[in-house]
Amino acid sequence: MTNAPDRLLRHLEWKLGRRLDGRLQGSYRTVWHGAGLDFTDLRAYTPEDDVRHIDWNVTARLDEPFVRQYTEDREMTAWMVIDRSASMRFGGGEGKESVASSLAISIARLISQGGNRVGAILFDNQAAKIVPPRAGRDQVLRIAREATAEVTKKSDKTTDLTAMLRLAATTTAQRRSLVFVMSDFIGEPGWDRPLAQLTHRHEVVVIRVVDPAELELPDLGLILVEDAETGEQLLVDTSDPLLRSRLTQQAGAREEELAAAMRKAGVDAHRITTDQDMLTALVDMVRRSGRRRR
Repeated sequence: MTNAPDRLLRHLEWKLGRRLDGRLQGSYRTVWHGAGLDFTDLRAYTPEDDVRHIDWNVTARLDEPFVRQYTEDREMTAWMVIDRSASMRFGGGEGKESVASSLAISIARLISQGGNRVGAILFDNQAAKIVPPRAGRDQVLRIAREATAEVTKKSDKTTDLTAMLRLAATTTAQRRSLVFVMSDFIGEPGWDRPLAQLTHRHEVVVIRVVDPAELELPDLGLILVEDAETGEQLLVDTSDPLLRSRLTQQAGAREEELAAAMRKAGVDAHRITTDQDMLTALVDMVRRSGRRRR
């Protein structure tokens, strides 16, 4: 009899096979490539190039921007960094944590099909679980098992995203990797700097998981709401138009702050909501990543 993580992986594999057929670029890689470190040549800079590859010495001598080209590895190491803090357990439908876990498992399976190694960092504010990178389906199943395990301890602190990202930087320091960060980015400010440092070393894909109720409060009448991070409770009249308008404005301001922090960190974040079809969102993410590569 198969267990729950194995059934989940089988289900996702079936959906991946149908929905992503023909979207992989080659038999050994996905649209996310490995990143070799061997310098091979210089060429003129184009607007699509990563500014981190600009050779500033040559640029200064020739008074024209040039970028370094590197030999690309046929094998890569990918990491799934999954925020499992209290705020991720909020949400309608499957909830933010479930969506993040399913995406991580799907991406891990997608990448591992080319023989690439995949690891995971699961952070829940109390402790972190690290799954060292390995290749193969059994490794993806191990990640699925860890990602779907119940978090037994609760924290009364807001998510320390800085600590999560610093842990990711320390854990992945040995080799340039492809790092997926999956979080709602609800936590203490200041995480943009460690995210920028992680981006400087690795290719980073940020997936921000959001519930629609966080963007616009639904009219549910008088309800008791609880802060998932701190446990603070408050009685709220969601039918009050003034309150709903104020919360919508606050949500908009927070979206702008998050977008500014992502830009500061040099990351183009993918936003996925809990009411989206997860595989459709993944296909769209593959398309967007592929367009940026060309």
